[in-house]
Order: sequence, then structure tokens, then C-alpha cells
Amino acid sequence: MIRQDYFIRLVKEFAAALQRAMAKKDYEKRREAIKDLYTQFIGDYQFYHTATIDEVMKELESTPENERLVKLEMLAELYFAEADYLSNPFKEVILNKAYSLYLFVDKYSNDYSIDRKHKLDTLKALLP
Repeated sequence: MIRQDYFIRLVKEFAAALQRAMAKKDYEKRREAIKDLYTQFIGDYQFYHTATIDEVMKELESTPENERLVKLEMLAELYFAEADYLSNPFKEVILNKAYSLYLFVDKYSNDYSIDRKHKLDTLKALLP
């Protein structure tokens, strides 16, 4: 129960931090804030920014399933946010990663999320 409370608090803290990062008007400040969120909540920015989905899944496979799903959804959120300031072909690659992670989380999570469904629909429309 304590561990579950911790993850609920972590997700709320992450959502608030991501919202603050995305509210930054200056492109470089927003980009740095998002990089910091990778480090603070997920792990090494350079790894997760360049890793394939298979590499991400392998990296997190030793994490307990409920924690892994939380981290994967946070990572999908970061990819989705990061795509906001990228241009193609990098933007498309990052959006594909976000879409893949959202699909995985949606398939294996016991929690229904309207926000996740909306993001899947948005990504599906954005991707070729």
C-alpha cells in the first residue's frame, strides 16, 4: 500500500512538473526542463532519447510490472512533449516511440485512461 501511494504521488508530481515545463515560453528553457524530467523520473536522457523501443523495454524489464507501466507511460508523455520542439524526421521517430509505449501501456494496464486514449487518437492522426 505504501509503495502504491508512492507511485500515485510520483505520477502527480510528474504531471505537475511536465505541465510547468510545457508552459515555459522560451524554447531552450522548455527543452532543458524536459531533459531534466527524463533524468529525474526515468533515467539517463541520452539513453532514452536515442534508444529503440526494444532497448527501452529491455532496460525496464527487471522493474516490477506496475512500476514499469507507470515509467513507460511517463516516458511516453515525455516523448510526446519532446516532439513539440523537434522537426522531422526526429519528430516522427519520437512520436512513433510515444505511440508504441502508449499502446503497450493501454494493452497491459488495469487502469482505463481517457487521456491515454485521446493521445493515442492524436498520435494516430499525426503519424503517416
